[in-house]
Amino acid sequence: MKLPNATAAVVAQGKIRDYLLNAAHPDNGGKSAFFISLGFDRDDRDTLAKAFKELAQNAEVSASLDSTHGRKYILDGRLRSPSGRSPVVRTIWIVDRGDDIPRLVTAYPYEE
Repeated sequence: MKLPNATAAVVAQGKIRDYLLNAAHPDNGGKSAFFISLGFDRDDRDTLAKAFKELAQNAEVSASLDSTHGRKYILDGRLRSPSGRSPVVRTIWIVDRGDDIPRLVTAYPYEE
């Protein structure tokens, strides 16, 4: 199964700048070091956003579950990076209740 409406998936710039590429964020847990090591840059958030959107369109949903905010989807797939490496990452997307557009919640390295 593919992520519903994956072509319209949203990756908020703040999610990248303030969380995934922000080593000072208290919940970052090393995510910024991982993504920066792949060549992603806080000043060029579009490159990481495009990579996540590509993953959302190509990866299969490995699990989905209902939450109080909507339906969450877990996708594991290869993330194309500026360094040329394509590690497997786990991404979590949500389609909020009353909406039909998925948005990125988080992403992190994933061991197969």
